[in-house]
Amino acid sequence: MSYAALHVHSAFSPQWGVRSVEDICAAARALGLRHLALTDRNGLYGVPHFLEVAKAHGLLPLIGAETVKGGQRAVLLARDAEGYANLCRLLSDLHCRADFDLAQSLCVLRRGLTVLSDDAAVLMPLRRQSRANLYVELSPGHQMHRALALSRELGLPPVATSRAVLLEPQDYEIHRVLRAIALNTKLSRLSPDELAGEGDRLLSPQHLADFFPHCPQALDNTLVVAADCRSDWDFSASIFPAFRGLADGEAFAALELRARQGALWRYGQMNVRIEERLCKELSLIRDKGFAHYFLVVEELVRQSPRTCGRGSAAASLVAYCLGITHVDPIAYNLFFERFLNEGRLDPPDIDIDFPWDERDAVLDFAFQRYGARRAAMVANQVKFKGRSSLREVAKVFGFQEDEIKTLTARLSGYCTAGRTAAAIARDPQFKGEALSDDWQQVLRLAQRLDGQLRHLSLHCGGLVVVPDEIRRYVPVEVAAKGLPLIQWEKDQAEAAGLVKIDILGNRSLAVIRDALAAVKRHTGREIDYATWQPLDDERTRQLLRSGGTMGCFYIESPATRQLLKRMFGERQVTEAADLFEHLVMASSIIRPAANVFIREFVARMRGKAWTPLHPLLDEVLNETYGLAVYQEQITQVAMALADFSAFEGDQLRKIISKKHKAQTLRDYHEKFLAGGRKKCIDGQILGKVWAQILSFSGYSFCKPHSASYALVSCKSAWLKANYPAEFMAAVISNQGGFYSPLAYLSEARRMGLEVLPPDINAGDHPYIGQGRELRVGFMQIQGLSGAAVKALLAARTQGGEFVSFRDFLRRVRMDIADTRLLIKAGCFDALEGKERRPALLWELLGHRHAAPASSASLFDEPALELPTPPAYADKQVLAQELETLGLLASCHPLVLHRGEIARLKPVFACRMAEWSKRYITMIGWWVTGKTVQDKDGRPMEFVSFEDTTGIFDATFFPQAYARFCRKLSRLRPYVLKGKVEEEFGVTTLTVEWVGFLEKKE
Repeated sequence: MSYAALHVHSAFSPQWGVRSVEDICAAARALGLRHLALTDRNGLYGVPHFLEVAKAHGLLPLIGAETVKGGQRAVLLARDAEGYANLCRLLSDLHCRADFDLAQSLCVLRRGLTVLSDDAAVLMPLRRQSRANLYVELSPGHQMHRALALSRELGLPPVATSRAVLLEPQDYEIHRVLRAIALNTKLSRLSPDELAGEGDRLLSPQHLADFFPHCPQALDNTLVVAADCRSDWDFSASIFPAFRGLADGEAFAALELRARQGALWRYGQMNVRIEERLCKELSLIRDKGFAHYFLVVEELVRQSPRTCGRGSAAASLVAYCLGITHVDPIAYNLFFERFLNEGRLDPPDIDIDFPWDERDAVLDFAFQRYGARRAAMVANQVKFKGRSSLREVAKVFGFQEDEIKTLTARLSGYCTAGRTAAAIARDPQFKGEALSDDWQQVLRLAQRLDGQLRHLSLHCGGLVVVPDEIRRYVPVEVAAKGLPLIQWEKDQAEAAGLVKIDILGNRSLAVIRDALAAVKRHTGREIDYATWQPLDDERTRQLLRSGGTMGCFYIESPATRQLLKRMFGERQVTEAADLFEHLVMASSIIRPAANVFIREFVARMRGKAWTPLHPLLDEVLNETYGLAVYQEQITQVAMALADFSAFEGDQLRKIISKKHKAQTLRDYHEKFLAGGRKKCIDGQILGKVWAQILSFSGYSFCKPHSASYALVSCKSAWLKANYPAEFMAAVISNQGGFYSPLAYLSEARRMGLEVLPPDINAGDHPYIGQGRELRVGFMQIQGLSGAAVKALLAARTQGGEFVSFRDFLRRVRMDIADTRLLIKAGCFDALEGKERRPALLWELLGHRHAAPASSASLFDEPALELPTPPAYADKQVLAQELETLGLLASCHPLVLHRGEIARLKPVFACRMAEWSKRYITMIGWWVTGKTVQDKDGRPMEFVSFEDTTGIFDATFFPQAYARFCRKLSRLRPYVLKGKVEEEFGVTTLTVEWVGFLEKKE
């Protein structure tokens, strides 16, 4: 006895399904089922993944969906490619059309679909068309007798399903939680009609048959339906965009012409090496049919003069010649096979960074060019995880928002909602506290909730363009921003053959753009972004060697700045090309899993003798001191030691970086060992090399990607070294750096810049930097409306500078609250004097009372006699600055504690290196921190502090972290005591005691 499971929900049914596709396929196999249909609610959210998993479990996968809308319901199964396309179209309409009617839509889009339903409103109009492939669904616990009567009444065959949402009885609990979250209600208020049934489980054939002694044909019909549906789905063929309607041959001819013209633009003249590389790449692009893709990407890149083509595409000479990327792949020996090789089946994708505020315009251009019919954005499948899981479960249990916020705010990266209550109890943040039984239940359920699909959001930049109609390949929804959005995230889109173009927003490109524009305005100097060679400048090279890269793209984190100091401290890399190569290495090796190799890498760079693990690795790893630094070196190492093909090596790289299932990794490990043994390579050496390969798990870079980022880093560093005011103003204004505005203002002061307050005549919405001055922008004033800034700037442009406060009131129509903020922020200090702030507030009030009650105008002269109040005390002025700006711009916060600091006689950051291996006291203001785990899984934290002389890095090892983690509130100055440690000339403070710097009145 058997049956086909035709109605099954997975966790890809948003806030309805419970179990993963892997769990469901394993359960179906264990029950002896052969056919399995995934019919998630109103979507095909997990279809590419399901096909892969089902085939791995030896199941015949059927594609379908349960459609539910406006009280109508049906399960739709695709019998063939036309049915699949119609299913995608119908689901798209369901999500995109407000007037969607399921029965009417099925009457139009029914071809190739099998329909199962117990809804008479759906079945009757379809029956009038044709009875073919139309069934009445009978399910235990869902009014089977009524459905059977409907089957007889309409003369339609019955088919049995269990509407499987659960695998085990305990799954029902998490289903109820998901439904309560979806409906924004408490668990106690859920009604049965808003839930699946407790018996909606994947059943064994015998168990399901027990429900149908009176109608055995309902089970037989499941096999009839399954046999009629396609199960050999293959989504592997790439679906390329069509460039301007050109035929394939025409597209390739256009690409070749542009590539050769670009080669002359890049190199001035051709040589044998360039010609051979260009011919090799073009031949592969032609054979793979990728010409259209390159042309579409080039057209998009031309929409902005400042881009960063990155990822493996930066290894392509064709991409470089087209201006898609900007790093010379020949000069820097970039491995093209990481991007494209003979065996590669999936399409390569090209990632393009645009200035963050230009990205939307590029997307607008793309949709204008190709239309919503052919183009759509890739989705982010937003899942429950960490704090969000805990917060949502606690809400449906009825916990108050304040209590939820108090607990979740204390959860660190070490201790998330996905962990057990026991793990939270061990976290130092919760030391001495016992969680209530209710909270322990919430934590248990939150752990199960992790990974469940919640909703879709826009991917940060993925664009898919097809040659005909996007809705025949994948269902489309509409994002909150109004853009069409496919139901798959990037990995499933790639698995289904959809070619993705990543159009990404990068704030550092906007920083470079704005800083260069300011340089041109202030000095007349114009820099050509495409031909700019920042490392020709010695000041830039010195800034990079010293690690003074705060504000510089990708190399400003504490860990990266420390790495640069360690790398270049005693090894004076003077040649621009040599320095660039080492920056590329730094960008790639600074990843968590490579920490064990970083110390050895630095030691070798600074002169430690080393030999390759095996002579066959000499050529592969020589440039990186015998250590695997770049992602593609996985491929090259496997090719050199174990005779992997380029395709096999790239597959191994993908498995490592994307953490594919462990069995596949084991297979490749065995192949690697077998290949090495054939070459008589010692097993211990193979083990050491494999350990380096595993260090690329998760987040890692290939060399072309690192090189592209390093070029942007160098351009940022050039601006900081040569035009620090313009650069720092652009960094803060674009709001995208690693640090807070206060930290950047402190860095500006350390660079010798004078920080000026916002000013009604000299200020602008963004920060302004010129010469040795950095002026705070109106954007920093918290609560100031955009309309107010617009009105202020328009009046100043039209009528010139304001000559007095009264002149301002006459000329600018502005809400009284906005004007009060300008006064308190010091915008009128240069015009009227700081001591006049209280008088200006009275004057503002007088104008407000003098104006007609029906008008918010402040134009009339005051009719009231106003008092002349005394000036504010310095303490109150600083309080107003903190209130309006959210920070102290006039001085560093520690300046307010000069007396207490003098009495403590601490070591200042600028002199920390003089106290190596000694115990000292330091004063610090919290800048940034990162909680990690030590090798034993205990939490610890790296924190960067600053004083008025510089930034210093401190380490809280587990014992110190356990003692002091609750003190690190970030809101006040700290007294830190500990030992200065030094490695490769870089000092850090190992903290042993923490206190607060108490201000004495």
